[in-house]
Amino acid sequence: MQDHTPQTAQISRRSAIGMLSASVAALALPGCARAVAEGTQPRPAVGGPAMASPAAPTEASGLLDSIAWRLLEHNPGQATSLGVDTGEHAYLRSKLEDRSAAGMASLAETLRQDLARVSAIDTSHMNPADATSLAVIKSAYATSLDGFAQPYGDVAVGGWRNTPYVVIQNVGAYLDTPRFLDADHPVKTPDDADAYVARLGQMSGQLDGELDRMKAATGEGLVPPDFLLDRAVAQMEASIADARDNGGTLAGSVATRTTEMKGDWARQARAIVAGDVVPALERQLAELKRQRGLATGDPGMRERPHGAEFYAWALHASTTTPMPAEEIHKLGLEQLDELHARMDPILKDLGYTKGTVGDRMTALGSDKRFMFSQGDKGRDEIMAFIHGRIDWIKSQMPRAFRELVPGNVEVRRLPLSEEPGAPTAYGGAGSKDGSVPGKMWINLRTTALHRKYDLPTLVHHEAIPGHVWQGEYANRLPLIRSILAFNAYSEGWALYGEQLGDELGAYDESPVGRLGYLQSIAFRACRMVVDTGLHSKGWSREQAVRFFMERNGNKREEVVNEVDRYCSWPGQACGYKMGHNEINRQRQRAIAELGDAYDLRDFDQAVVDGGNVPLDVLGQNIARYIATKS
Repeated sequence: MQDHTPQTAQISRRSAIGMLSASVAALALPGCARAVAEGTQPRPAVGGPAMASPAAPTEASGLLDSIAWRLLEHNPGQATSLGVDTGEHAYLRSKLEDRSAAGMASLAETLRQDLARVSAIDTSHMNPADATSLAVIKSAYATSLDGFAQPYGDVAVGGWRNTPYVVIQNVGAYLDTPRFLDADHPVKTPDDADAYVARLGQMSGQLDGELDRMKAATGEGLVPPDFLLDRAVAQMEASIADARDNGGTLAGSVATRTTEMKGDWARQARAIVAGDVVPALERQLAELKRQRGLATGDPGMRERPHGAEFYAWALHASTTTPMPAEEIHKLGLEQLDELHARMDPILKDLGYTKGTVGDRMTALGSDKRFMFSQGDKGRDEIMAFIHGRIDWIKSQMPRAFRELVPGNVEVRRLPLSEEPGAPTAYGGAGSKDGSVPGKMWINLRTTALHRKYDLPTLVHHEAIPGHVWQGEYANRLPLIRSILAFNAYSEGWALYGEQLGDELGAYDESPVGRLGYLQSIAFRACRMVVDTGLHSKGWSREQAVRFFMERNGNKREEVVNEVDRYCSWPGQACGYKMGHNEINRQRQRAIAELGDAYDLRDFDQAVVDGGNVPLDVLGQNIARYIATKS
């Protein structure tokens, strides 16, 4: 496979360990003094966030816009999520993504054409922002085209969800389309309602396009693990049961939102669901059950046809580095040991003195002082807790950034049909114009998934200053830059957001909260070990689950879903800590080169203003920031 990542992106295990040690030293400082001491900056007054201005048009704007709209033609739902399906592009609001083999081939051809257009441009005299945007396109498109060269799977273009399986417990239109129509498709006018029904009418075709690709992959010998298929079958059956209940969520969403409008959209939606969507879901269910009869319990790509090649590509796409699985595995083990060395004295101070760090964190997880109530009472407690943490961290942002975005975030429970196969939470920014808020989705299948000491860092990761916050800066950039994202940057930034929460004083009065934060970072080091263990070392599913529980003290309820996610999204879990390592390495570089001229707010601003980039481009952006401050 062709490698499109420059050699400057390579990160040795030794340099990564050194970087982590340096960042650990910085984190040891108390309270805000940690952030202040790094740059000796004064503490600015805490006030309401000011909206930063979007970038002005540049010399490459026409080309960048053309490429963006050509990509959105293939993914019109993203145009809706970004709030740009208006005016001359309003027709996109009535379209769904084509998930058939022909649709994938058409997308790949668009990528090839636009990669050629971008590669033909001399960027040597272009302004840095435009040069960065073109570098981002080249990296994203080249990596995606390598993915389309694989014999099977879904390829994310500037995204994070690369998977060999077209439909499984956390992949497929049966999950994505209902959630999208309910949460992102607006229904404020009759035209919006018409567009909703039009999209719903395309869902059966979307499902059947996936079905053909499922059958083709099975014909190539690609069959998902039996335990993933068991989950997918159960969830598909739940989706069908919901849809049969008077149209379920798919019809209910438009019905609820059109009660003040004159029209029969609810009736139309119910007819489409009953006549088209349910039969298409049943056809996918039949194929999943057929696959189940062929399946084994082998969890990783190593045991599947062309699996080694697919995993090598997926690992590169996730980390934006050429570091091989063996090196990532060893780095994860080393960083896990370092993080546990920080957790050990805190546990001892709390009275947890016997056993490994994992044993003691398991015991801490059973401490009723840190548990939420069961059932709906506990769910309400969790939602209130999250809102309180968002309010606190938002008030701290003037201490970490020069120019603020609103931090517009809505906290929502995951759809019930998705919760069994979903992670504990996820989040992202809203529309480009800010009219649709970013969202933090929280899994409330059981309140046992969460503890009072680990929920704050989850807020910092998914919402502020993590995904939602960073995404609002990306939304100020040219449209193509709001579309294209890189897993290592996205998740590396979200981990760095957790780190900022600690540096800004989130746990100064809560040692157990700092344990939750450190366990979260250690969890991402475990991910590097487990993901590579599953896909390149022949680990079993139970071996992977036990590693999390025994080495890091994570709850079985949490990690079973996690491990299953790694089996369906190979490589994705390795991007978090790899990206976090590189952001901290760049920060230590800035501190060393700038000395007294270094200011945390300037560094953070440079990282978010540069946008979502592969890790080698991040290094180029930070080099320019250092040059302007030297």
